[in-house]
Amino acid sequence: MTRRHKGISAPHLFDVTPSRRLYANRFMVTCSFMNTEIFASRQDMGIAAAKAAADFLRHTLSQQDTVRTVFAAAPSQNEMLAALREAEGIDWKRVVAFHMDEYLGLDPAAPQRFAAFLNERLFDRLPFREVHLIEPEGIESVKQYETLLKTSPIDLICLGIGENGHLAFNDPPVADFDDFHWVKVVELDGMCRQQQVNEGCFAAFDDVPKQAVTLTIPALLSGKRLICTVPGPTKRQAVTKTLNDPVSTACPATILRNHDACTLFLDQDSAPSSFASIPSFSSS
Repeated sequence: MTRRHKGISAPHLFDVTPSRRLYANRFMVTCSFMNTEIFASRQDMGIAAAKAAADFLRHTLSQQDTVRTVFAAAPSQNEMLAALREAEGIDWKRVVAFHMDEYLGLDPAAPQRFAAFLNERLFDRLPFREVHLIEPEGIESVKQYETLLKTSPIDLICLGIGENGHLAFNDPPVADFDDFHWVKVVELDGMCRQQQVNEGCFAAFDDVPKQAVTLTIPALLSGKRLICTVPGPTKRQAVTKTLNDPVSTACPATILRNHDACTLFLDQDSAPSSFASIPSFSSS
């Protein structure tokens, strides 16, 4: 059942944007719904998203002793994570890290595990104060992870959007904008499982686990700053719905428009087709 949520919706969001600015490799759209930045390349997009995350980390660390972060594990995050590793002036020994989701039923040593993905690209490369990995070993481990998350506010969340509009593993059939829980076990829908094949994470559809542990929508929206990085042509439809459809669990990512500090980073391939006529990125 599709659940609607309070918030502004517009059938043609980009027709009512008050500010559009073109830079050498970036097209910025500023509106009352969500700040969106579109880049000439996936690499440029990742660098810009990492800079926004790094700027927030440095500023927040200047104001408080520790920063608590949550990271998505997906190929869409590769360029952002690579650039974030190289960011200067961040005292990672004061940063606590969590991640968003994890498969159920995979061998602990399976390379598809999201913990393995983030260990390789981020957690094992920087001296984090603490890294809390999801251990999908039953309901008690889920409750323990939720308790850890709720210990103090979450400062920064780096996330993406799925082909079906999901956030983390909150697919349309299971997404709940008013979920009582912050962490739960979910069934993955067919489009979500196929995405894992499309992205080369699994060889075949039947290899993709049917269940996962995920942070819920309220947990994700609790972050003070959201950096949402979404490249590639397979995400264009989801991005278009995110920015234009009514706020509803039919496309869970539409709820990002209700967050006060979310920026959407896109490349030309993921940007809505309404931007096909924008001036060349080579313009100044």
